Amino acid sequence: MESSYTKSYTNYTRAIDNPTTFAMLMRKVYTWMALALALTGLTAFYCAHNTNIVYAIVSNSALFWGLMIAEFAAVVYLSARIERMSFTTAGIVFLVYSVLNGVTFSVIFLAYTMASIASTFFVTAGTFGAMSLVGYFIKKDLGAIGRFLMMALIGLIIASVVNMFLQSSGLMWICTFAGVLIFSGLTAYDTQKIKQMFHTHVHTHGGEMNDSTMKLALMGSLTLYLDFINLFLYLIRILGDRK
Repeated sequence: MESSYTKSYTNYTRAIDNPTTFAMLMRKVYTWMALALALTGLTAFYCAHNTNIVYAIVSNSALFWGLMIAEFAAVVYLSARIERMSFTTAGIVFLVYSVLNGVTFSVIFLAYTMASIASTFFVTAGTFGAMSLVGYFIKKDLGAIGRFLMMALIGLIIASVVNMFLQSSGLMWICTFAGVLIFSGLTAYDTQKIKQMFHTHVHTHGGEMNDSTMKLALMGSLTLYLDFINLFLYLIRILGDRK
């Protein structure tokens, strides 16, 4: 039986939508994603060069885990309640999340050289860009691949938690390479899903740009932002030069 995702995908490829609105939505997704990444990077750089902040994060495990929980809570809150928020509130929550991410990412500057962080960022950007283009232009429905990758991601999370106790270097490297493959694939899948979602929305509501439409684009940018961040974290393990 044909899935609802496949049906909607087929419908949107046949639909004649407003190209201006669609192009504007896609630009907003990548613009907000780039803004969030820049904010994360600048925050991480600032915190890494502030001795008091770095010492507080490294020496206080309660603070570190508190930041991690706050980040997780921000994503869950935004995803669950965005329909009831104004676009302005949703945008603020997204930016606050990107700042919190930057604070925790500051420890990366302590572990790896600046040159390797910069080179890994460009490798991540290239990989992300290539996979996003694949997701944007490919005609094949990636729904089945996306579901497989989501199950693989759950397995990756479980394996990573288990390895916190086992401390196995072999399992760590397996998880690292698996993470690169999973988030590369998810980048393509999520791009196609966002494209399909926008086509359906524009086809249904015409060229109208309103608060709901803007929030839809914001959630798309959050999804791709998370793909980029996780891809970077796994690649830095492989490509990063430790201090």
